[in-house]
Amino acid sequence: MNYVTREKVLQGIAEVKEGKTFCLSLPLDYPGGQVLNPRRAPPRLAATSREGKQFFCRPLYEYNENMTDVICDDQVLMALQYSTQWDSFAHVGSRFDADGDGKAEIVFYNGFRAGEHIVPAAENPQSEPWSRFEGTEAKALGIQGLAEHGVQGRGVLIDLHHHFKRERKAIGYDDLMRVLEKDKVEVEKGDMVCFYTGFADVILEMRKKPDAKLLGETCTGLNGRDAKLLQWICDSGLAVLLADNYAVELIATALTDPLPKTQPWLPLHEHCLFKNGIHLGELFYFTELARWLREHKRNRFLFTAPPLRLPGAVGSPATPIATV
Repeated sequence: MNYVTREKVLQGIAEVKEGKTFCLSLPLDYPGGQVLNPRRAPPRLAATSREGKQFFCRPLYEYNENMTDVICDDQVLMALQYSTQWDSFAHVGSRFDADGDGKAEIVFYNGFRAGEHIVPAAENPQSEPWSRFEGTEAKALGIQGLAEHGVQGRGVLIDLHHHFKRERKAIGYDDLMRVLEKDKVEVEKGDMVCFYTGFADVILEMRKKPDAKLLGETCTGLNGRDAKLLQWICDSGLAVLLADNYAVELIATALTDPLPKTQPWLPLHEHCLFKNGIHLGELFYFTELARWLREHKRNRFLFTAPPLRLPGAVGSPATPIATV
């Protein structure tokens, strides 16, 4: 995001020709259930309360008979990465020998350490299940840093769905270069790169009842194990990577599957979040934008997508906007 300078913001604004906007977020109660990720529950809305009564459709004449106001006030319990989301650099770190002493440490981007800078919570077994581990804090690398920088600049959309439809395919460097050439897409330093795969469309079609088998067999994602692709990500100077799928990259194995050698389960996440300081965005919604851009022979737009300014959080929901 350091590449998203004042000049890049102006480049994004220069892409606005029609004043037309597109919402790039799924409804935040999608995908529904916990099939996509068993540790992330859907959001729960509830009214706030006062004096034992809910403050929802609450007439204030109960306090003062001359007041005509009626108040609704609510709260939410949600996983910050349940739906359309940003990953902070505190989301994925790595175990490696950072000190050169032959022993692996848990380290995050720029050398920040688990337990000191990224702090787990003390367990409270007597609390409610949701708050059993309340008190985690990303003292460094929290999502507030992205919010404070401001996420606005030039977006570039790469339409993988147009070329591969809903084929389950890991997109490597060679595939990507062919798509960029066919669609005349240029990625420049500081651009915010968005991939439309169609995965979010599948989620919406399931109407909050996701089918795990189908989700595991549909749509493209980047091949995080393609070294040439990872090198292109660095060489291009892109600022962030975003996709409408679950993890930007395709996840090929379950957590319990054996790996042939010591390696990350999420190599693209390690490459971007841990090694190079490139934020990832997941489960965005690009369908209408992608159709409009293709119809008008464009692929660039003004992209605005601030996360919540929530200190200490490692991820955040977002309601991004594209303006063309």
